[in-house]
This record gives sequence, C-alpha cells and structure tokens, in this order.
Amino acid sequence: MLKNIKIQIEDIKQLMQSLKKGSSPDGEQNAIEIPPYDVAVYGEIVDFKGIPEYVELERYWVNEPFSFISIQFNATNDDYIYCIVEPELTPFEIELLNDIYERSRDVLSYKDLVEGADKKDILTRKVKEIIDKYIQNFDTKSFYKILYFMLRNNIGFGRIDPLIRDEKIEDISCSGPKIPVYLYHRKYENIKTNIIFEEEELNSFVFLLAQRSGKNISIAKPYLDATLSDGSRLQETLGREITTRGSSFTIRKFKETPITPVDLIKWGTFNVEMMAYLWLTIENNKSLILAGGTASGKTTSLNAISLFIPIKAKIVTLEDTRELQLFHENWVAGLTRDPFTTGGKGAVDMYELLRQGLRQRPEYLIVGEVRGKEALTLFQAMSTGHTTYSTMHAGSVQAAINRLENEPIDVPRVMITALDILLVQGAIFMQGKRVRRILNVIEVLDLDPESKSLNTLETFTWDPINDDHNVLRESQVLKEIREKRGWSRQQLELALERRRKVLQHMVDKNIIDYDSVVTIIKEFHINQEKLLTKLGLEELKNEL
Repeated sequence: MLKNIKIQIEDIKQLMQSLKKGSSPDGEQNAIEIPPYDVAVYGEIVDFKGIPEYVELERYWVNEPFSFISIQFNATNDDYIYCIVEPELTPFEIELLNDIYERSRDVLSYKDLVEGADKKDILTRKVKEIIDKYIQNFDTKSFYKILYFMLRNNIGFGRIDPLIRDEKIEDISCSGPKIPVYLYHRKYENIKTNIIFEEEELNSFVFLLAQRSGKNISIAKPYLDATLSDGSRLQETLGREITTRGSSFTIRKFKETPITPVDLIKWGTFNVEMMAYLWLTIENNKSLILAGGTASGKTTSLNAISLFIPIKAKIVTLEDTRELQLFHENWVAGLTRDPFTTGGKGAVDMYELLRQGLRQRPEYLIVGEVRGKEALTLFQAMSTGHTTYSTMHAGSVQAAINRLENEPIDVPRVMITALDILLVQGAIFMQGKRVRRILNVIEVLDLDPESKSLNTLETFTWDPINDDHNVLRESQVLKEIREKRGWSRQQLELALERRRKVLQHMVDKNIIDYDSVVTIIKEFHINQEKLLTKLGLEELKNEL
C-alpha cells in the first residue's frame, strides 16, 4: 500500500502544497505543525449545488467549516429532504484515509486506555505522524478532509455524526437497509435524510453504536436499550431476527443544556400558576406521577420540575437508561444492569434497584418509569412517607389508573390513594405543528367507602380552544400543606404568589439559561427576602 502511495505522489503533485516538515540533524523527522483551517486562505472545504427540482429552504452549519445541513423542498410532491453536506474525497484521498485508519487502529485502542487522554488530540497527532512519515508537502485541504473523516468515524458517530450534532433534531430513526434515515426536526417535523445504509454497513453500524454505549448486541440477544456517550437514548435491533426488514435503530436525542421550568412555560406546556403550584407541592413532599403517550415529553417535564426539590435534600434516582439530569449534589443515580450470562446471572432489575434505593433513606425517590412489579414497591414507599416521582405511559387519567390497577403493574386501589398528584401530558397538533401540553392535573383524594371508587379533584385542565390552562381551583393538596405548615389562607396565597412572580420574572426577562434559572431557584430556597429584593419584587416581602 505504501509503495502505491509513493508512486502516486508524483501524479498528485497538484495536491501537495503546504505543511513542509523539517528533519533533525540525526535524520529523525519532526512533527508537522498544522495551522487552523482558514477558509479565506485555502478555500471552502465543502460545496453543495442543491438537488434538481428542489429549492433550498435553509442552510446552517453543524460542524463549521466541515459539514452543514441544507433543507431541500420540492413543491410538486410536497417532499422535504434533510441533506448532510460533507467534504468530498478524491480517489487518492480515499485510499490514503483507509490506510491511515488501518495504521492507527491499534494505537488508538491503546491510547484510549490512558487516563485523562484526549481522544481527539491523540487521533490528530497520529494522523499527523503517519502523513508526515510518508508524504512531504501534503496539501492542507486534503489533510483536513482526511482528519475530519478520521475524527468523525473514530470519535464521532460515523455517517450520522452531523445529525447528533444538530440541536434542532429530537430523534433519529433508521427502519432498515436501503431506506432513508428519518428524523424529527423541531421546525420541519418528520423529514427524510440523504443517508441510506446498505445491509452489511448497517449491521456494522449497529454493532458500533452498541460498543459506543458500552453494551453488546448479538444474534443471541438481537435488541438493545442503552445510553450513548452524549446521553442520547438508543434502541436498536440486529439483523432480521426480530425485525424482518433488517437491522434498525432509533436515537432519542439528549439535550446538552437541560430544559428548565421557564422553557416549559414559554413553550406553553405549563402556565405560570401551574408551575408555581408544583413548586410549592414539591417543596412540601407531595408525590406525583407524570403520565403521557410516547414522545409526549414526560421525562423532560420531570427533569424540569425536579429543580424545585430543595438543594440539600437527599435524592435517589432509578432508571433503565440514563435520562434524568439534576443539579443537586446529594444525589445517588441508580441504573439497572443487564445479565452477564444467558442464564440471567448478574442482572439488576428495577425492582431490586428500588429495594436497594429505599435502604438509602432518600428524601426524594425518582423512578424513570414504572411499568411492572416495581410499581407496587413504589406505592408502598409512598404509603410509608417517602416522596416519590415517576413517569408512566398512559394517554388519560382513567387510562393511567387502569394501568396502575391491572397487570403487570397490579397496584391495589387502596394504595393508589398514597399518590397526591397525577399529571397527564400529551403531544398535540396545533396549526400543523406538534406541541406538548399538560392536559390534566388531578389530585387523588381518597377511596369512597361505599363504591370503592377513587375520589379525585381536577385542579387544572387545558383549554384547546384558547390553548391555555384554567386558573387554580380549590386544591386539597394545598389545603393539607397549609394545615401542616400552620399557615393562614393569606399566607398560603402569598407563598404561591411569590413563586408565581419569580417564575413570571424569569419568563419576562427571558432568563432561560440553565445555570441562571438554577441560581435563582437556589437563592429562593436559601433566602426568599433577599432574592425578592434582588429581583425588584419588594411588594411580596411579607412574613409568612
């Protein structure tokens, strides 16, 4: 291979320009120095003329200056295409890239084990070293094209790396080989991409994703639920064992900057009164469950309202795949584990994880999702005074209660009364766009002694005509808080108004940065009077 490269050097002198290397007196080569890629000096490294009969609606970078996205639209058939534009390689560059990849694999495997090592730096230096050793005066643009693909394939996520980098995408799905990869875009919704995998390529990519998540997939177990290194949720299948069209994968994107309560208010998922209500109930150890359909935003909402948990409280979270994000320091994050063997040895399921979590004496226990026998233990924890939060799949209040009462969850109706609040969230289409809204907020009161039916109170409902939530009705949960705290009705109303005003202030001032929101909530917990003065809300500075 190297002989072929040396022979081709004479034929590709037009590619060889900068990056001259020197030699030390003893003949050893010095490492080449690579200047930052300057488009003004070296020219654009990517180019895209568009697709015939399509017009470009939008173009934006995801990895400047190496890859950008072009949204193409054909009005005739109402067809959108999400085009990923990356550098094009010449035949020589492809051959050189493959050779560098083969020569760097072993070194990367060893170097990656070095504690604190920067993978990108290791790989960049290795590419420099190989090119410097065999080729002099190599073209800058060609070097950067090769380096881009080496980093993309070895550290990034291969062909879908630009999709992972795009913050406007919610999820990515591949239904099989020779089928375009689809995604859900925040602006264009479901849209196909220009990525199509061949069968063997897709099988290899499924193995790669499993390895990147630190887990295994095989013919013996041809499915996998896992979390990728960036926090995104992965579900994939291998071959045609359980998916007849071939291997598949779905990635639920992880948002690097967590969603805050202010974001949810600005998006209309909650209103300010509802969020202030949840703030006060969470502070006062009321248990709740967030129910909703697939992709309705349950976990996102649970993450956001968890910011209201007092900053020093001990929290234990239990999940199958890591999705919860908390700023609290006193937080134990539990995760289930797959078995080591086909016989199931070494497995730690949600039920066992919950049992262990209760022994850690948490003040707040958060379960990512209840779906089986662990729910009974969860409700037992509620009944014994533990504050618990969780999510579950259900499209309505009645559906949620039915799921809780029947197999496989099978919680006795009398134990459901330990739950204080049930929220139902849905993904609603309004004016052609999908939005997420809290549809109902229900308080579970007690069990009717005669009919044995659950008595509930609806405190908030969503009005689809005005796209708003009604004002707070009489709340039994707030009455319990008032009695427990020894407050008058006026003091309770003041406590709610303080939280409502603080939230409204952040909304009005567009304070949506996660750290800024966290800081304000922490300051509220520490010293309400000082924060109200700082925000200019002195009129609320009355003693509770």
